[in-house]
Amino acid sequence: MPGRRGYSDPINHALAFAAKHHDQQVRRAHRPPYFTQPANVAIILTRFGCDETTVVAGILHEVVADYMREGYSRDLLVSRVGEKFGAAVLETILMTVERRVSAAGMEMSPEERRTDVLERLQGASAPARWICAANAVHTASTLLADLRRTLEPSGVWSRLASGREATLSWYRRLHERLRAVGFESDLVTELGDVVSELESQAVGAPTG
Repeated sequence: MPGRRGYSDPINHALAFAAKHHDQQVRRAHRPPYFTQPANVAIILTRFGCDETTVVAGILHEVVADYMREGYSRDLLVSRVGEKFGAAVLETILMTVERRVSAAGMEMSPEERRTDVLERLQGASAPARWICAANAVHTASTLLADLRRTLEPSGVWSRLASGREATLSWYRRLHERLRAVGFESDLVTELGDVVSELESQAVGAPTG
């Protein structure tokens, strides 16, 4: 498109930062480098015309999620991410990233953390909702691709950290929540289609 820049230094910086952070991490199932997630999230957000700040926040979402799991304070998050990429990027990520402890300071279980994300979507900004949806589309689509290419789907299901039923429930609840808060887009429709196909793949499959 005429006038559109082909290079973004903030996006390039975010990709380099995320690549360094995720350098030794791999995803489950076929164990591709974990960096494939932020890279694909960036592609998805760009495909839907999201602005630079949203794309940068999408790339760094899993970095901040790791920091949250490690118990980073807000000051550390500002130092590590906010000062490098801007307050708007950090605040956008914090709207929907999983928190280890509740607002009351209580440690939350994995299920409670996911429920907390769903509740916070009500007050989240549009960019934060885009990032949440893009992450889900990528991870759900990757799971579906793994199931389609294997002769032993039970092996794929068994490698899910949360288990098959909890994973499917999370994707379905997230899709329904995004629609309930009024976030209507082709990306949400895409998520619903992928979730339906995953549920179809799970019918009759052993739990593993």
